[in-house]
Formats: sequence, structure tokens, C-alpha cells
Amino acid sequence: MALVLPSHPQVSVSLLLLLSVLSLAAGGKLLVVSVDGSPWFSVLEMLEVLKQKGHEIVVVAPEASLNVKPSESFILKTYPASSKQKGMAGNLQLFLQEALEEGSFLGRFFRVRENMKNLSASAVIDCENLLYNKELIKYLEESKFDALLTDPILSCGAILAEYLSIPSVYFMRLIPCGFDSEASQCPSPPSYIPRAFSDLTDHMNFLQRVKNVIFDTSNLFLCDFLFKPYDKLASEFLQRDVTLLDVFHKASIWLLRYDFVLDYPRPLMPNMIVVGGVNCAHKQLPQEFEAIVNASGEHGIVVFSLGSMVSEIPMKKAMEIADALGSVPQTVLWRYTGEVPPNLPKNVKLVKWLPQNDLLAHPKTRAFITHGGSHGVYEGICNAVPMVLMPLFGDQMDNAKRVESRGAGLTLNILEMTSKDISDALKAVINDKKYKENIQRLSDLHLDRPIHPLDLAVHWVEFVMRHKGAPHLRPAAHDLNWIQYHSLDVFAFLLAVVLLSLFISVKCCMFCCRRCCFKKGRKSKSGKSKTH
Repeated sequence: MALVLPSHPQVSVSLLLLLSVLSLAAGGKLLVVSVDGSPWFSVLEMLEVLKQKGHEIVVVAPEASLNVKPSESFILKTYPASSKQKGMAGNLQLFLQEALEEGSFLGRFFRVRENMKNLSASAVIDCENLLYNKELIKYLEESKFDALLTDPILSCGAILAEYLSIPSVYFMRLIPCGFDSEASQCPSPPSYIPRAFSDLTDHMNFLQRVKNVIFDTSNLFLCDFLFKPYDKLASEFLQRDVTLLDVFHKASIWLLRYDFVLDYPRPLMPNMIVVGGVNCAHKQLPQEFEAIVNASGEHGIVVFSLGSMVSEIPMKKAMEIADALGSVPQTVLWRYTGEVPPNLPKNVKLVKWLPQNDLLAHPKTRAFITHGGSHGVYEGICNAVPMVLMPLFGDQMDNAKRVESRGAGLTLNILEMTSKDISDALKAVINDKKYKENIQRLSDLHLDRPIHPLDLAVHWVEFVMRHKGAPHLRPAAHDLNWIQYHSLDVFAFLLAVVLLSLFISVKCCMFCCRRCCFKKGRKSKSGKSKTH
């Protein structure tokens, strides 16, 4: 039945205002504890849609954040950071830039190890600053949120959701060391699911499966290194003995930035929703960039960005890259804020910021040079742009391996690559048609779906807010201990029954044998006595 508005203008305006007030009243309240860096931009797109649908959103972030800034889409509440100048995101930025520095293998290993310790320590300090900020916690308690959205790699959000007794939605790519599979109770056989950082595909020979199992074991130590401090923090804050894994078990919905056109097929639980490509909606290209693209002529452009966390690199490496970029006829847009290389060629434009997805969507874009973050990789797939990947850290190595295994790009070792390596790889993905054909096939598969990942992600956030969680999707495996989950108690019981049955059978047989032998003995003795 159609809604007919009154003809009187004042009545119409009043009715519209009333409808808008009612829609706001129907909206929920969402608390967001997000990681900084490129994942934040995907979260921001979700928050903008949720705000348009009438929800009230509060974002909690450290005072020192690189990308989390005030917005009309949400209320921003801050707390002191571990470092007043940079915070955890700044420490990660420093870690990535130092990872580009040359040196011996052992030197790089110990430098990375020390930086990982510092990064983990700063994350724990940030979490303490949030949880023990009495004024902020009081505000959050009084706000009566319907749900909390967080990336569990920033474990503080999960602890906060447990404290506030509100359902949580995890928006994530992965948790290092296989913690995500254990926390979600999702099966993850090492026979065909490659472990993080293993650089393997889902088709492994025997030795590769051995390597995968070894990585699975070594990841247990990484879990202790990264997450063990949170066990103590969570127990103290929640005032009961609890582990971080116990807290993760409470997640209502896992929004995974996966898509099986890129990621290898694997089992998922009912409360795990695939939303890879959530960040692919593009806007109109700004005029200044439109002018650069149009001026590139028939050769088109190359987009080059190592992500929001890396804005400058060592000069020697920058000069090698500049040499390589000058060997192609395309105009190269390079996001870079460091010292300008003295050998910068004329076809390279340095910019402090670029609309990456909007540029990739332009038909004149020929290639994408990227660090392999999931954000950028999915933008490359959405827009069918072949890639040259220079992974630096975390899941970037695995993302690069997946793109290369699909024939959609080439991977370079950023520490060992030469100008010739970069030039050859860039020319290959631009001029060899197979890379364009393969990425176009991936793009067609990725875009052929009934609902956009952004809309799907928003739907499930609203679902959790409306229904106060999603307990009907939570597997009962969470309520079992390790022995029960693997049915070891059942196998032990059955084994005991079999052994007891065998024991009774043997005893019966022995008893029968003895009876038979006893009777035969008596008969033989009685026979002898009669002959006498």
C-alpha cells in the first residue's frame, strides 16, 4: 500500500520530520575499537553506511593515531597512547621502515625481534590505558551499547566487550599464529590449509606439508609471545581468572576479509561471514589526478603505493626503484613522502596521498605496485589491475603468494630486488597479456555475487545489534574441553570396553581350558585306577 502525503506543505514537513525522528529512534548504538592503518579505511566505509541508516556510533582510539580522525559519522573518544608522539601505529610504521634497512641476516632477525617486542609491549600499554581510564569506562558503561565492532588482533576490544557484557563482531583478516581457528573452533587441517607466513599454497607435496606442520607448531610460541600478556591483563581487569582465548570464544560474528577467488578454499563456521572486497566502492577521481591520467596518453599510468604505514624508504632503495620506474613509458603515480631521489625520472609523479581505489578503477591504469596488504590486493582484484608485489610484513607475504599463484602478478623480495628485477617484473605484468587475463578472470568471479560485501558486513553488524548477538550460530564446540572436542574420552572408554571384553574373554577361555584339562585329568586318573 503506497504512503500518500498530505497536500499541505507544513503538514508534509512535520510528517517527514516525525518519520526521520522515528528512524533515528529505531537505530542502535555501536561501539568501535579498531586498529589503525589501512584496515581502518574499510571500517570507516562501514561506519558511514551505518550512520546513514540511523545508528549512533562511538569510536575509541588512542590520542596518537595516524588515520583515525574525527568524523561526522561517529563520536570519537580518545585515551592516552603508549607514545604521545606516535602511539602503537607509529611504532608499527617505524618497524616497517626499519625492516627495509639492509644488513646481515642475523642483524635483521634480532632487529625485527626487538621491534616486535616493542610493538607488542606498546599494544599492551595502550590497552591498559584504555581499560583503566575510569572516566572513559564510566562513559561507555552508561552509554548502553548494543554491540562492539573490533579487530581481535587488537585484543583490547574483545576484553572490553566482555566487561560491558555486549555482543562483539570481529572484523578481521587473520590473527597470527592460528589463534583465529582455535578461537572460532573452525577446523583447519594442515594437510591443505597453509599456515600464516609459510609461503605455501593449498596444494602441497610431502615436504611442504612437513613444513606446514612445523610452522603450525612454531606458531604456538608466537601466540605466547603476542597474546600471553593479555591473559594477565584480562584476568585483572575482569576480576576473574580468564584467558584471552576464553574471551575470543564469545564472539557473535566473525566478518572475514576473505574471498575464495584469492584465498584458498577452507571450512568456515556458521558465524563466519566472508566479506573480502568490502573496501572496493570507488568515487569520482579528483580533478588534479584526472588531469594527470588524461595526460598519460596511450601508455596510461602505473599506481605505486607501499601502504599508509610506509611513507619513506632508504635512499639507496629509493634510487633503485626510481631507475626501474624510468624504464617504462607509463606515467607512474608514486605515494611517497620521503626525500626525493636525485635520479627521479620525468615520468614519475611523487604525491603525498593518492585516491588508490579510484585510480585503479580508471581504464588507463596498466599496473599496480603494492606491498600486498589485503586492502590494496582486493582493490587490484576488484578493478582487474595486474600487480607487482613487494611484501614487507605480516600477511602481506601470504597475500602476495596467493596473487602470484593465481597468475595475476609477480612478487619481489624488497630487500634483495635490483632495478632490473623491478623493471622486468613491471614490464611483464604490463605487456604479457596472461596477467591481465588472469586478473580479469578473478575480478569477474569476485564481482559476480548477489550482495556487495559492504552491504553484507553492514547487515550482520545490524543483525547482532537487533538480536543482542547470534547465539544460534555459535557452535557447541566452544563448550567442550580439548579432550571432549577430540573425543579422546570416548576413544578411551571404547578402548577400555574392548580391553575389558578381551580380558573377560581370555579369562573365560582360560577358565574353560582349565576346567576341560581338570576333567580330562580326573577321567584319566579314574581310568588308571579301574585297570588296577
